[in-house]
Amino acid sequence: MSPEEALGLQWAAGAERPQPDGQPRTRVLVVDDHRAVAEPLGMAISMQADLECVGIASTAAEALRLAVERTPDVVLTDVVLPDMDGIDAARELRELHPAARVIVLTAHTDLGVMARAASMGACGFLPKESSVLEILNAVRTARNGGMVVDGSTLTAVIGRLKRDEWAPSPAENPLTQREASVLAAMGQGLDPQAIAAHLGISVNTCRGYVKSILAKLGAHSQLEAVVVAARRGLLPPLGGDPSFVER
Repeated sequence: MSPEEALGLQWAAGAERPQPDGQPRTRVLVVDDHRAVAEPLGMAISMQADLECVGIASTAAEALRLAVERTPDVVLTDVVLPDMDGIDAARELRELHPAARVIVLTAHTDLGVMARAASMGACGFLPKESSVLEILNAVRTARNGGMVVDGSTLTAVIGRLKRDEWAPSPAENPLTQREASVLAAMGQGLDPQAIAAHLGISVNTCRGYVKSILAKLGAHSQLEAVVVAARRGLLPPLGGDPSFVER
């Protein structure tokens, strides 16, 4: 029996294994050429009631094929792959399967790599030495539309990308005042629940603003929206007083 069969990964494209409550499990594709790492991770994912590993790829070519065949909800991918740069592979994967949420696994804290990953629509980064629990929680965060990145790393990535001045003209800023407030909070690493509590609005209303922000900025994830905003000068100064956020 192959490792995939042992992990129960023989499901056809589009097939869904329900959770005990009848809801479909989150489909996860693992992309890493180190099978000793990828296979135990795939096993751990499939042991969760709400998650299912639908494939393990060792190369970019295999990952692209599985993305089409297995339609994963979340993709965990290494930066270094034997046949292609992992970020370029992730970009192609998202072109083939735009709904997939991509988490990039990095061995080193390389802000340049992180900035590239965020620019292509990744929803977050994780150190390769992260615990299984941290990875599982990251998958769930990605599934729910959140950013998988700690505040200090996000600040560092923004700092690498930002203009020296934060002075966008009204013509350059497509966002409403409330959307700008939500975006500013996103730039501080806050999730929709925390933003909603800060602004005194419902979580659903906040998610509506986030969806609008992504559409207006042409972003595929909250992280990409923050990066696009940083490049366009739509975020407040780093380290500034968070009281600028409108209540």
